[in-house]
Amino acid sequence: MKQGILSLIVILLGINSLNAKTQQTDIVPDGTYLYALKDSCELYMDIYNPVKGSETSVGGQQKPLIVFVFGGGFIGGRRDDPAYLPWFRMMSEDGYKIISIDYRLGLTGSKSVGIAQVNDLDKAIHLAVEDLYSAIGYILDNVDMLGVEKDNIVICGSSAGAITVLQADYELANRSGCSNVLPEDFRFAGVMSFSGGILSRTGALKYRDKPAPTLLVHGTADKLVNYKQIRFFNLGFFGSDKIAARWKKLGIPYNIVRFTDHGHEVAGFLDITTELQKDFIKTNVLKKSNVTTDQTISDPSLEKGSGSQTRKELYGK
Repeated sequence: MKQGILSLIVILLGINSLNAKTQQTDIVPDGTYLYALKDSCELYMDIYNPVKGSETSVGGQQKPLIVFVFGGGFIGGRRDDPAYLPWFRMMSEDGYKIISIDYRLGLTGSKSVGIAQVNDLDKAIHLAVEDLYSAIGYILDNVDMLGVEKDNIVICGSSAGAITVLQADYELANRSGCSNVLPEDFRFAGVMSFSGGILSRTGALKYRDKPAPTLLVHGTADKLVNYKQIRFFNLGFFGSDKIAARWKKLGIPYNIVRFTDHGHEVAGFLDITTELQKDFIKTNVLKKSNVTTDQTISDPSLEKGSGSQTRKELYGK
């Protein structure tokens, strides 16, 4: 396995932050589709096509479809939240097709979310995963209409959405639970997680098949979606740091970006990390290189609580 292990201290990321603040947000979907009806709840997806004239391929390969799952603690949030629009625009201008999906909010009405409410949290995570799988199933059934390649789908999520995409790939790699609704030979081309983690009731993370190439982006001081882990006997919630350590032990390539001393605001850093995302997609998704990257970003100009979404915007508190 080829590994290029990087330890970087980046000082000038604030330039991208300024760009994000001035980025236009007047983007509207090119189409909206009902993809499922569950529990009397209509679930829709918005399609954002690549901007006309943008480059939709890299080295002769079509850029992947990115399916996005919003954040909100499984309590709130929406697929078209204005906070995500700058990122939608930036990626579509660079030739990417984005599909942003609804999912059922399993913790609506809850006053607290954490490992102490593990049964409720587990149910909410798996409701979201089931809905993501349904969205993927709809896409696979309509690849010609949507103009996508069935083996070229990257899933991306913020906060609760990041938990959802990581859990979805974990279930798929182990062919457990509701992942059986997807074709046996289906695999995600990649996963991008902004402040996410994986819930396990069977102890340390185990894999029947290797996970998809994954980009983990997390703040080292995040206590809302824990950067490290919360463990109680076989019950565990594993954040990005622990996932990367586990994959290193198992010989699985991993890609992690650690924002030093930042908290859960990193869940909203989609629009200031686009170059990192594009590099990951080019190298790990399209070229399928087994490259490991471990980057530490310390940027004094990037204020704590900055980014597209603060904790209050994500959770209303």
